Amino acid sequence: MKELGNKQKIILIILLAIIASAIIYYVYGSDKEEIYEEELLPYEENIVSNTSSSELEETEDGAEIIIYITGAVKNQGVYGLQEGSRIADAIEKAGGTTEEADIEKINLAYLLEDGMKIKIPTKNSNETNEEITKESGLEEENKTTKNQKININTATLEELDTLDGIGKSTAEKIIEYRKQNGKFKTIEDLKNVSGIGESKYEKIKEKITVK
Repeated sequence: MKELGNKQKIILIILLAIIASAIIYYVYGSDKEEIYEEELLPYEENIVSNTSSSELEETEDGAEIIIYITGAVKNQGVYGLQEGSRIADAIEKAGGTTEEADIEKINLAYLLEDGMKIKIPTKNSNETNEEITKESGLEEENKTTKNQKININTATLEELDTLDGIGKSTAEKIIEYRKQNGKFKTIEDLKNVSGIGESKYEKIKEKITVK
C-alpha cells in the first residue's frame, strides 16, 4: 500500500475534522437549541397573555363609578360599578334586597352616577315616594342649590340641615311633623314645629318654600 502524500494527508485531516464537527453538533448542538426554545417560548407566551388580558380588561370594564347603597339590601355599603350601571346592578352588587324591601318605589332602570347614594325603602316606610327619590339622589328636577329655595314639604334631613339654625335634631322634628300633620300649607306653618321660634324663622324664611 502506497504511503499517502502530504497533500492527501491534509485533505484527509480536513474531512475527518468536518465529520467530527458534524457529529458534535448533532449530539450537543441540537439539544441546546431545543432547551433554548423550551425556555424562551413560555416567557414569550406569558408576555402576550398578560398584555392581552390587560387590554381586554380595560376594554370590557371601562370607567368605574363609586356608589353608596343603603336601606333594605342585604349588604349595605360603598361599591364600585362599571360606568353605565343601573340601580338593579347596585342591588345585585349588595347581595339583593331583604324581605322588607319595597322596590316598587324605586326605578330599577335608573342610570347611576359616580358618588350617588341609593336608599332602598321598606314596605313599612312612612316616607313619600318623593322623599325616597331625593334620599336616593335620583331627582332630576328641583335640585337644591345655593340659589334655590328648599321645599320644606319634600326636603330630606340633609337638605333641612343646611338651613341656618336648623340642626339635625330640628330637621328630624320637621320631617316628623310633616308625617303626622301632612304638608305645610304656608312657610309660616313651620313655626308650629317645636324648636322653631320667630327669630329662627326670620333667618330662613327667604330660603324656604312649600311649592
